[in-house]
Amino acid sequence: MKKKFLVGITGASGAIYAYYFLKELKILKISTEVIITKAGELVWNYELEKPIDEILNFTEKLYKEDEVSAPPASGSNEYSGMVIIPCTMGTLSAIACGSARNLLQRSADVILKERKPLILVIRETPLNLIHIKNMELCTQAGAVIFPAMPGFYHKPKNLEELISQFVKRILQFLGFNPKNLKTWQKLNSE
Repeated sequence: MKKKFLVGITGASGAIYAYYFLKELKILKISTEVIITKAGELVWNYELEKPIDEILNFTEKLYKEDEVSAPPASGSNEYSGMVIIPCTMGTLSAIACGSARNLLQRSADVILKERKPLILVIRETPLNLIHIKNMELCTQAGAVIFPAMPGFYHKPKNLEELISQFVKRILQFLGFNPKNLKTWQKLNSE
């Protein structure tokens, strides 16, 4: 069976992470469908200054959060996993509490109940105790908290290299082999 991933985009700052993640998925020929929240659209437009329809260059289908009867809302659909990038603290909270009020939250709930990988690329600082407890609840339910904390050991020369390396680490975590991923071992031996 060919793998297909859901990508959720929320209104946290960091739409650039979603943009580069979708680009890398396309390069690897990984089938995707995207769910974006209203706030995610606003942040995408503001931070990237790109039309939201550009997402269609990287994905097979783009869903809005109010399409609650769309295929990702059901466990009968064959998704391999889901990455929410970036993930707001509100979305984290809804997932932690099982409060699925839109398609993105419902899809994350479905991924967890089907015991498939759910990666939450949280983007917030500083964290309060409620955020930390919600991360704990999501982790206990099977999600992986993958904070938007890029490394610098690969000595990025620009923002594109920094973000690209970070999203390639997510892909590596999911079991893929992204091109030009710099690992510590390679750098240490050079």
